[in-house]
Amino acid sequence: MRRAYRGRQVLAGGALLPDHAVVVRDGDIESVLPSASAALAGVETEDWGDTLILPGTVDVHTHSFQSLVRGVSDDLPFFRWRDDGIYRISPHLGPEEIYAGALLTFGEMLRYGVTTVADFFYVHAGGIENDGAVIRAAKDLGIRLVLARTMYDWTGAPAVYRETVDEAVQRCETLIARHAGDPMVSVCPAPHSPHAASPDMIEAGARLAARAGTRMHIHVAEGRYEVEMIQKAHGVPPLRWLDRLGAVSERMVAIHCVWLTEEEITLMGARGAKLAYCPASNMFLGDGITNIPAMLAAGVAVGLGTDGACSNNRTSVFDEMRTAALLQKVSALDGAILPAEIALAMGTRNGGAVLGLPVGEIAPGYRADLVGIRLDDLSLQPRGPIEKHLVYALDPRAIARVVVAGRRVVEHGTLLTVPEQEILARVARATARWQ
Repeated sequence: MRRAYRGRQVLAGGALLPDHAVVVRDGDIESVLPSASAALAGVETEDWGDTLILPGTVDVHTHSFQSLVRGVSDDLPFFRWRDDGIYRISPHLGPEEIYAGALLTFGEMLRYGVTTVADFFYVHAGGIENDGAVIRAAKDLGIRLVLARTMYDWTGAPAVYRETVDEAVQRCETLIARHAGDPMVSVCPAPHSPHAASPDMIEAGARLAARAGTRMHIHVAEGRYEVEMIQKAHGVPPLRWLDRLGAVSERMVAIHCVWLTEEEITLMGARGAKLAYCPASNMFLGDGITNIPAMLAAGVAVGLGTDGACSNNRTSVFDEMRTAALLQKVSALDGAILPAEIALAMGTRNGGAVLGLPVGEIAPGYRADLVGIRLDDLSLQPRGPIEKHLVYALDPRAIARVVVAGRRVVEHGTLLTVPEQEILARVARATARWQ
């Protein structure tokens, strides 16, 4: 089926194209054409009026279930935040609660223009039923999902997170095979971190990613405590230790990387590893500031993640663009260090590169994931440098339409797939015990 979406402007290939249309066939972008093009004759065209059509934003790291714990342990030191919040509550979450949390996270994201999300999910409860609940929520809402299935065997964590190496590999392989060829869902291994996954678990995750042809996600050097722990135990900092285990490669998506040395940043670039940067979460938890200019200079592909909604507490990649740019400016004492155009790319096409998916760009062969921004919104006035406005000034109310795989999922700021009242009711039931 062919359809075209016409806007006052289309942001494609880093250029603003006036009065163009995006032609979609079977969920993919076929072409980007001037609205008056003869090639559009006979194509059903939807005119979005005074609208800028953008690629959907890409969230390269979150924990969807954590929306259920939003606000429960805010403004606490990290270990109290963790123990009083997610560690205390997550053992009580079954498939229906996990489904409700994923509906809340993904529904909110769609309204904010997120069309692809990587969910780093670890409340497995001895099987894959909870994982299936996350996937079901993504499919019901119509968001594109990468399930980064966590491999976790640290005995200090709740039992519902932990698996043996063999169990983690077998269950992840099952999910990878089950969703092979699904354009809306993909699965990859995700050893939790150098401190919460054993060397055997990390090595198994790296081997599985290579065997299955997927990415491997892993938290790295989020807090100073991990750097000190790994340095003391192994004599090298975390990324160097992961390299000894054969885990640092073009398949690695390293999350946070707040406390890497210059040598480790150079190593990431040399190995082709990617970075999932979560600036708001790093601020919220008092972790520190990742050195993004050094990452970019080393050739590291950098995408943006919101992280879980109990450590941010928002789910907007547009918010992360703004936060990333401002945080790097104040860290470097240089207002020019990270321009809006780079932040916008980090939240769109760079996110696709980090995840290894044809998303985050409006170009032939990419997925037809589109966001319509009302150009008459007050936050985008006066009209002019639209990339700057999108990063620094955009009000979420300007996000009028969202299309994923050529399917409209948000219209005039309202979800079209799962009624918001249903999401509210499910979340209320899921959280009734601790509210």
